[in-house]
Amino acid sequence: MTYNSTAQEVPALVSPEDRATIRILVVDDEETFRSSCASLLSAQGYQTEVCAKGEDAIDLIRRKRFDIMLVDLFLRHMSGLKVIQAALEVAPEVIAVIMTGNPTIESSVTALQEGAWDYLPKPFSATQLEVLIGRAAHAVMVGREQSDPTPPMEASATRDHNSPQLIGDSKSFTEVLALAHKVAGTDASVFLIGESGTGKEVIAQYIHAHSRRRTRELVPVNSAAIPETLLESEMFGHVEGAFTGATKVKKGLLEVSNGGTMFLDELTEMPTVIQAKLLRVIQDGVLRRLGSTKIDAVVDVRFIAATNRDPHQAVQEGLLRRDLYYRLRVVPIRLAPLRERPEDIPSLANHFLEEFWITHRATSRGLPSLSDAAMAALMAHPWRGNIRELRNVLEHAVVLADPDAELQPDQIPFLNDELSLGGDGEALDFNFHRGGGLEEYHQARDRILGEFEHAYLRSVVRSSRGNMSEAAKLAGVDRTTLYRLMQKHDTNQHELMSFMPS
Repeated sequence: MTYNSTAQEVPALVSPEDRATIRILVVDDEETFRSSCASLLSAQGYQTEVCAKGEDAIDLIRRKRFDIMLVDLFLRHMSGLKVIQAALEVAPEVIAVIMTGNPTIESSVTALQEGAWDYLPKPFSATQLEVLIGRAAHAVMVGREQSDPTPPMEASATRDHNSPQLIGDSKSFTEVLALAHKVAGTDASVFLIGESGTGKEVIAQYIHAHSRRRTRELVPVNSAAIPETLLESEMFGHVEGAFTGATKVKKGLLEVSNGGTMFLDELTEMPTVIQAKLLRVIQDGVLRRLGSTKIDAVVDVRFIAATNRDPHQAVQEGLLRRDLYYRLRVVPIRLAPLRERPEDIPSLANHFLEEFWITHRATSRGLPSLSDAAMAALMAHPWRGNIRELRNVLEHAVVLADPDAELQPDQIPFLNDELSLGGDGEALDFNFHRGGGLEEYHQARDRILGEFEHAYLRSVVRSSRGNMSEAAKLAGVDRTTLYRLMQKHDTNQHELMSFMPS
């Protein structure tokens, strides 16, 4: 196995003073290789030790404190995974990196699932080693800043409006919450799977809030909400002159996320060309802005991805790169739709009732309640829009409710799944008489066309549950056309989705 010592200058994540406090253990049975690694890391200012056997590495971990371990996957007498497992039992805070000369998707995923922080395919360059260890060292420093344990958040409403609201008592919900809390303390990538409106972003917020990155940014990126022509620049930034209108250097959202967490919502809507570029950042931590020919930044980001599609099917259809999927699905978490956990509806409904009463009335006095019949109707409803639909329905009911009222079923405005053309139960206005006379032809045509466009947007966006790629397919147009219509009518898919019929 050869070691490529060619290096290039890369931006540093950790200061020389901090590097001097970080202890690294290199475990490899090839003497030349481990010596080369140790020499480079020592030259970078890290405290470095080496050993050739897995048993010796475990003994060292028991006797000394190490912050980072570099372990070869195929040691002669013990698997590198067993070394990592044993080391993590003794020192769960240690960051373990697997080195392997036979990298495969399966072995990489297994290593990450067994507790490895990352993996490094052999042969690698000095630059690759420097960048990866720099990211690991940055994670160590962030962990030191947040060394105090965080108490688990209760699965109930919280008065702290800066914290994610996690409400529910069903078995499926409590299992999701327990898994989210368990994975929050690690840097493992999480893949959230569930229908639109099931609370994927709230779970992402919970994981970030309970991680050692909680004082840094949580940056959401919705691939379906950003036009394809802008997404690459938004994600990676750009240099001056990268395209028409790029008059100065701009940092992308990945740089903003450095040290924190990025939430990749609707990942399957991201163009595969950008997925490939994202994979490079996830693997190597190095970032090139749009139009740049050099490494512009080294970033340390934890990724939480989400999709409302079946990810395996998305891979088969070519919507999601297989290598990116396996990189991001270290811990998959599936969120059940609301119709499969109706026992959570009462606590959610009462929470939304109180939240919106206080929001719209600026007081908790006179809080309405839900009658038994109204609650039974809520629990029987299919909720195809999940928690988001329940939230919208309760807000509408609260706005029209009287103080201290007991709401009945006929006061709960359920969303009509068979949407009318206008999306609001009203037909387009074909009355051409205005101001006592007949409306001029061009004026009437423009008015009706405008009403039709806005009404059609409502219907197609609602029918696709806010998924703009799906909406474009239903409409038989490209996404750019839909975005142009939304810009024309000064609206967006969130406003169209939240529209409530009267």
